[in-house]
Amino acid sequence: MFTGSLVALVTPFADGVVDYETLRELVDFQVESGTDGIVPVGTTGECPTLTNEEHKEVIKVVVQAVAGRVPVIAGTGSNSTQEAIELTRFAREIGADGSLQVLPYYNKPTQEGMYQHFAAIAEAVDIPIVIYNIPGRCGVNMEPRTVAKLAELDNIVAIKEASGQLDQVSEIALSCNLTILSGDDSLTLPIASVGGKGVISVVANIIPTDVKAMTDAILEGDFAAARQWHNKLFPLSKAMLSLATNPIPIKSAMSLLQMCSEEMRLPMVNLTPGKKEQLAQILKDYGLLH
Repeated sequence: MFTGSLVALVTPFADGVVDYETLRELVDFQVESGTDGIVPVGTTGECPTLTNEEHKEVIKVVVQAVAGRVPVIAGTGSNSTQEAIELTRFAREIGADGSLQVLPYYNKPTQEGMYQHFAAIAEAVDIPIVIYNIPGRCGVNMEPRTVAKLAELDNIVAIKEASGQLDQVSEIALSCNLTILSGDDSLTLPIASVGGKGVISVVANIIPTDVKAMTDAILEGDFAAARQWHNKLFPLSKAMLSLATNPIPIKSAMSLLQMCSEEMRLPMVNLTPGKKEQLAQILKDYGLLH
């Protein structure tokens, strides 16, 4: 259902508030560049620092701006099951095509707690759900056996896998039929080699056509072409996570490319001048800055 290049869209700010005009421009840029789907209000969209009202408004604005041209998979996860259900109901009501549900963070639930959390959301809201495993952010890993159990629920259709463990991805692919999406740009091709069907991408915020070219090659089975794209994308993809915590580097890159402000909300802060110089050189090496 959801495959290819799906962008983890940033949330632009201006003077402390969400910049909805720029948000609409970023949506149009993605759609016109051929992106296969848009994922607002995830980690890259700075969901932890948005108010509940802003969170809902960003989803609404993105759905309206997309206007049915590509799927919108709204980030509606939470470490509170009831809040996740509330946000997911809202997303469904205003026309989102799917929901991205992150593993409950900070709580560190057991495997059974994870299962019951996602199952409760799936039962409460009839919308296609992408579950999201990111141990580095959540402090706990969702095991393949739990993923396989969740895959038996009709509206859980995919998993965004950001554990960084190819063995785990292989076990998921062998144990169920969920669509597997990479949660790390640098691992999109390796994950595809064991069954992945695309990526929810950070770097696609600035180079959507290139990320789509790689995922198109993957889906067509042309792994030689996909590897060429992987090699080209790799330094830039790694920089988005290695220079600082996501989404600090991608926002800095978008500011250097005059796509949006680099403004963030505490506790997120901008890149240091030295790191920004490194990023600028990486963008120049890629051919994005002159």
